[in-house]
Amino acid sequence: MADNRNKITKYRRPVNLNIGMIIFATIFFYVVICAITYLRTEHIVGYNVQEGSLTSNSIYKGIALRKEEIVPCTNAGYVNYFAREGERVAVGNLIYTIDETGRLSDYINAGESGENSLSDEDLSELKSEITAFISRFDRTQFTDVYNFKYSVEGTVLKLANYNILENVSALNDASNTALINYCYANKSGIVTYSVDGYEDLKLEDMTVELFDQKEYDKKHLVNNELLASGDPAYKLSTDEDWSIVIHVEEKNKELVDQLVEEEYIEVKFLKNQYTSWGQVEPFTNEAGDLFVELSFTNSMVTFCTDRFIDIELLLEEEKGLKIPNSSIVEKEFFIVPKEYVTKGGNSGNSGVLLETYDEEGNASTQFVETTIYDETETEYYLDDSVLHAGSYIIKPESTEKHAVSKTGSLIGVYNINKGYADFKQVSILYQNEEYAIVKSNTAYGLNVYDHIVLDASMVNDNDFIYE
Repeated sequence: MADNRNKITKYRRPVNLNIGMIIFATIFFYVVICAITYLRTEHIVGYNVQEGSLTSNSIYKGIALRKEEIVPCTNAGYVNYFAREGERVAVGNLIYTIDETGRLSDYINAGESGENSLSDEDLSELKSEITAFISRFDRTQFTDVYNFKYSVEGTVLKLANYNILENVSALNDASNTALINYCYANKSGIVTYSVDGYEDLKLEDMTVELFDQKEYDKKHLVNNELLASGDPAYKLSTDEDWSIVIHVEEKNKELVDQLVEEEYIEVKFLKNQYTSWGQVEPFTNEAGDLFVELSFTNSMVTFCTDRFIDIELLLEEEKGLKIPNSSIVEKEFFIVPKEYVTKGGNSGNSGVLLETYDEEGNASTQFVETTIYDETETEYYLDDSVLHAGSYIIKPESTEKHAVSKTGSLIGVYNINKGYADFKQVSILYQNEEYAIVKSNTAYGLNVYDHIVLDASMVNDNDFIYE
């Protein structure tokens, strides 16, 4: 007989299920399913309506038109400028000298003109110029760096003027001939040292191509440059009256009509944030392109070196309830005469007497509660979810019937104050690319602090909202 005393068999404990484990497993699986469902569900995001405003502003890059006169060089030689760019000169003021031999240039380069330092006023002007350039610098317009360079050179140029002028006579006396010629202003005006071919441009000459800065060529008149007789020496802006011309796209034609109606419009110059009022004059060229000229009687000297100027048109500021454009939706409604709408039911709410038929074809009337979404003097906009095209409604205390057929659309948002999507009509005062300003406290519209759906395309009428 086999000896089984040393044979060991592992004891398997039976699974002991109890009600607690079953409940725990059920709850665990329910939580997992809810979590997965929540993560896979597209959630509705709400937006809290607040009071706000939008300024119907438009930013444009304009072309500056001035009365400009290019003054030619009288003699051949090296030019040295003594009037600072952007400075007003009178008749007889020294603008530049012409050095026929280059001796003055050698004199300046040798450092014999003496030591110069910045005054507090000059230093403040230079700092302001640098700060303004940094604030408006655009990497896509790198040519502005060169314009800034020449502008700074013009600012610093005046530091050496007086010492040089004291020694010009000595150089002429040493040669016993007038090798250095003095050139004076024959007219008063603002002096600038650049030419670009736009000097004689007028509103009637405007084309879209002129606004392409990639094709724009501005020639700077540089100090100590060799000029031939008749070459441009400098430019004078002779009148404080000037203008800016902007190009308006066809889709914004209504803006032109608005500007013309107002005649004068407030303009903000983005370069320095100053504002001025410009007189409006529209123009359409042969190609059908729209332009608007804004004429000013001041500030010309501030922008005398700029051909392209960024401006902002300051139009009317609209105030009301500020909502995102994504919340706005258009919805169809039935339109019925006001005399067919009455109050009834247990709640005393508005509704209509709808004509109904039983299985035997007998007609009867039934009060159907409907929501009013908007009204005119004679009609109501009613919800189309309870009425159907072709149905008849009965005039209260009468036998007159009206066939439901007329429809109309309203612009509105979905209010979710009560936990479901409830359409509310809105009246838009002004709208830009992101937001709209709508009237507040209207009979069927929104109020401040109402909660609306941020993206109206995600919900339907009377959907329950789970944020």
